Amino acid sequence: MSWVAAGIVLFGGLVVLMGLGLPVALGFLAINIVGALIFLGGEQGLSQLARNAVQSVTSFSLTPIPFFVLMGEVLFHSGVALKAIDAFSLLIRRVPGRLSVIAIVAGTVFSAISGSTIATTALLGSLLLPTMLERGYDKRLAMGPIMGIGGVDMLIPPSALAVLLGSLAGISISGLLIGGIVPGLILSALFVGYIILRATLDPSLAPEDKIEEGPAGAARWAPFLIHVLPLVLIFGMVVGAMTAGWATPTEAAALGAAGTIRSLSWSALMGALTGTVAVSGTILFIIIGATTFSQVLSFSGATNGIVDLVSAQGLSPAVLILGMMAVLLFLGCFVDQVSMMLITLPFFMPLVQQLGVDPIWFGVLFLIAMQLGLLTPPFGLLLFTMKGVAPPEVTMNDVFRAALPYVGFGLLALLIVFSFPPVAIWLPRLIGE
Repeated sequence: MSWVAAGIVLFGGLVVLMGLGLPVALGFLAINIVGALIFLGGEQGLSQLARNAVQSVTSFSLTPIPFFVLMGEVLFHSGVALKAIDAFSLLIRRVPGRLSVIAIVAGTVFSAISGSTIATTALLGSLLLPTMLERGYDKRLAMGPIMGIGGVDMLIPPSALAVLLGSLAGISISGLLIGGIVPGLILSALFVGYIILRATLDPSLAPEDKIEEGPAGAARWAPFLIHVLPLVLIFGMVVGAMTAGWATPTEAAALGAAGTIRSLSWSALMGALTGTVAVSGTILFIIIGATTFSQVLSFSGATNGIVDLVSAQGLSPAVLILGMMAVLLFLGCFVDQVSMMLITLPFFMPLVQQLGVDPIWFGVLFLIAMQLGLLTPPFGLLLFTMKGVAPPEVTMNDVFRAALPYVGFGLLALLIVFSFPPVAIWLPRLIGE
């Protein structure tokens, strides 16, 4: 069978199964079984498939995922998020679009302790959105910052998707985690600047709320020191341990998880552990499909065929990378982030290696493109998350319109990192990655 026919069989079958609504992991598993029977030698191929599946999920590089997920689950179940938001409310007082700015600042801090973009968006949406709408905030200025900063969660460690990307693509996980910090902070700063500018030019978008006089002096900073500073210290402990070379990503993730569960009640701990098992199990099951699918593609000749076809066009590395980003942006409108990785990495990474492109730089670009996919209609996951926590009068069209400015900022960040690679790679290089 030619590589073209093999590609049609494998990808065509995958598209059909996903179109029928089969879960991503089961769709890849079904295609892998068919591919093993055709390309890996029948019954022997199925045995090899099983061995590869076990090997793929017993990799030490994947162990940070459950720890990072646990950190986010603890943030959700412990109630510390609400206390942190109250602490920021005491410090951020006379700022245009104050509550939206608080959402960005709090979301940035939560990103440094949560490995789940959806959890961050749902948490901020349920806590802040009703208050903003009640005080007369424009729907777009209320929902947009929450969705925008939820996407930034993917860039700022700990990020379970960054660990998954690094593992599947063969990119240094610690380098990828650290490489996303600066682009993530740039996006947060752009969001804050945009909110203040919009609220200054049109105060009706964010009416000035009556702020009760709070404690003054040192008492004003006490909630920050008690409830926010420990979160920042946990982030510093995780990143610092990796950058100093004192701990592997797995060990640093374990330190962070241990730090977050210090004050949990028994019921909250059980809820966090149950959520962690559910999310981690889903991710690991998807990994089984991803790694074996890549092997089936390789044996079928489809991977080498496509790589050779693209290489023969004589395109420059910059044009090829832009083409890859365009493919990711298109896929982001229709499929989830894990599916984007599973579909594209078997073809993208051989090209990246052949072009001699810095893998960490490419990985950060990949993360930004996936972050944009969370916000792009019609199937961005954060759009539906926001609709789920928003009041009934908020329409899906309102949610789409609220996300558009932050899609624009994501594209700007993608252009900045593409044009100036040191934005993504100077910090990993500083620590020798």
